[in-house]
Amino acid sequence: MAGLDKIVVIPVAFESMGVRSMCTYVETPNVRILLDAGVSLGPKRFGFPPHPREYRALKDRREAIVNLAGRVDVVTVSHYHFDHHTPSYTDWAYNWCSAEIAEKIYGGKSVLIKNYRDYANFSQRRRGWLFTRTSGRHASRLEIADGRTFSFGDTLISFSTPVFHGPEDSELGWVIMAIIRHRDESILFAPDVQGPMVQETLNIIINGSFQLAIIGGPPTYLADFRMGWENISVAIKNLEEIVKRIPTVILDHHTLRDENWRALMKPVMEAALSVNHEVFTAAEFLGRENCLLEATRKRLYKEEPPALEFIKWSKTSSDRRKLIQPPI
Repeated sequence: MAGLDKIVVIPVAFESMGVRSMCTYVETPNVRILLDAGVSLGPKRFGFPPHPREYRALKDRREAIVNLAGRVDVVTVSHYHFDHHTPSYTDWAYNWCSAEIAEKIYGGKSVLIKNYRDYANFSQRRRGWLFTRTSGRHASRLEIADGRTFSFGDTLISFSTPVFHGPEDSELGWVIMAIIRHRDESILFAPDVQGPMVQETLNIIINGSFQLAIIGGPPTYLADFRMGWENISVAIKNLEEIVKRIPTVILDHHTLRDENWRALMKPVMEAALSVNHEVFTAAEFLGRENCLLEATRKRLYKEEPPALEFIKWSKTSSDRRKLIQPPI
């Protein structure tokens, strides 16, 4: 499908699978990699907390991440948002994580992480520092990855220098993109670039000669709230250029938090079709139907009212909910 013979790509957790994440499994003849092994739920949408169906998806995808982590050699961290890495504390309310789960994911692995000291806002510096002293302590090898290349036989894992998490000078800071090459095959993992919205990031993507790109799209659900349409328009234009250059693109993450995403991304789909290229969500790439849960949360509460036990749990304090698994 993606013109790849030796590189295997399996999306593990994405918005098209009902959760916040971009976790992806990649395997070459030399190395097995888990990219951004985190998963979360949005605390509030439309005034509602996550629906029980979202929690079932969260639990299912967390279990998939843990199971795949048992097979891999390398785990990466592009930045320190909780849908992209797993913290080492108990939180069943939003991240379905614990110290035990973190050890299973990172224990004995080569863990390649974004530098938390440079090109990081205060929150990212704090979370990154904590990661190196908690989850990261279980790694057999913990390396700063920014701008570096790591060799595993005939496979190279390269990382970009930090690029903006969305628009230039974004308050959310920076992320690093990953490029995995095996001989003449290569893929790009571009989490949270939100399109991209920045020309420098676009240049890296379109000049890379990739068979497949996995891209976090623009957060259209934040338009007129925390994101201006001018930035989203730039992201869509940039995506049109990307899909004309790269034969297969997985477009997911923030974009699929909007139930109207397909209509908004129509120019991107048409640009790909014009040159016989393909654009998929992560679920579609696997041949599955999309399962948008956060985007449909308001309707879920109306059509599938949660049980009283769940409602009681959801109304307890956040600190208490983190320590008690939801009754799903």
